[in-house]
Amino acid sequence: MITVGVEEEYLLVDPATAVPAPVVAEVRRAAGLGPFAEGAEIQDELLQAQIEVATPVCWSLDEVGGHLLRLRHAVAAAAETSGVRVAATGAAPLRGGLPVPVTPAPRYLRMERAARRLVDEQLICGMHVHVGIPDPQTGVAVLNRIRGWLPTLLAMSANSPLWDRRDTGFASWRTIIFGRWPVSGPPPPFDGVCDYEGRLEQLVESGVIADRGQVYWQARLSDRYPTVEVRCLDVQLCADDAVMFAGIVRGLVATAIAEEKAGMPLPEVPPELAQAANWHAARHGLAGTLLDPLGRPHRSGDVLYALLRHVTPALGDAGDLRGVSGLVHRLLHRGTPAERQRRALDETGMPGLIGLLTGADASQ
Repeated sequence: MITVGVEEEYLLVDPATAVPAPVVAEVRRAAGLGPFAEGAEIQDELLQAQIEVATPVCWSLDEVGGHLLRLRHAVAAAAETSGVRVAATGAAPLRGGLPVPVTPAPRYLRMERAARRLVDEQLICGMHVHVGIPDPQTGVAVLNRIRGWLPTLLAMSANSPLWDRRDTGFASWRTIIFGRWPVSGPPPPFDGVCDYEGRLEQLVESGVIADRGQVYWQARLSDRYPTVEVRCLDVQLCADDAVMFAGIVRGLVATAIAEEKAGMPLPEVPPELAQAANWHAARHGLAGTLLDPLGRPHRSGDVLYALLRHVTPALGDAGDLRGVSGLVHRLLHRGTPAERQRRALDETGMPGLIGLLTGADASQ
């Protein structure tokens, strides 16, 4: 079995207006001292209206789901004691009048000085899946083999259609905002681990980014853990959808490792086509077409089923096939979280949207 872990970012919002509330220090303190979470599992983020949770290393999807539910409960309970709610949305639908203060950590303050307006607009929340790898060389081979599937994952996860009280026309506006950093978007192909490390060193030496942590490719090797980190996903409304993505990403990594060992040809995805596929997925989600890993357009449902077929052997080996397949079928039936946000706003207005984002109304 290959290990897996999940990080989720949430917004802290006013329960009546959904305007971001800069109370992370208070909420984190309450959550870290509560009975359901350890302090190290709950972290600050760039802005003081954001909070992040991280599961321990897990061997099964049941573990992932249990930890996510536990951590979501701990943060939500702590938020309520501070008079706010936790919103599981990829972008703040409302931002209020003044910028949210930056968390006063040296690294975050440097980022604010370097890109003030961009930092002000980072009221966005993602989900990161870490999958264990035996060594960096294998990790780079995995990156080369999964990069063509990242737009499909992005489209499935889309959960940020609203911004500044308006529908952006995008399913994942978070992707567009985050794509404005100097090093972001789909990773390029790499000629082995030395090429990967050399590129990171050149980027840092250029002075355009402050450190390796600002290499915001949608998939990269983690500098903290022996993992591949997939970062293209919007945070999910529901914990079980996050579990679905953990299973799919682990299946992609396991499949890539098996293909590499078997010497299978590497799929060739030109960087410009990967970028176009990424933008298209952020724009439309699952409403229309997607580009497959070779850049060819198909109906989105057909690409999803191709992804599921691609990882079926790995899901079967892990005992995840039935659970993940059921969640994928539910996603196709119910729609992406972006579609559910739009539906809630159209049918019940802002109160219904707030209820959906904060978990108070799961009927949408």
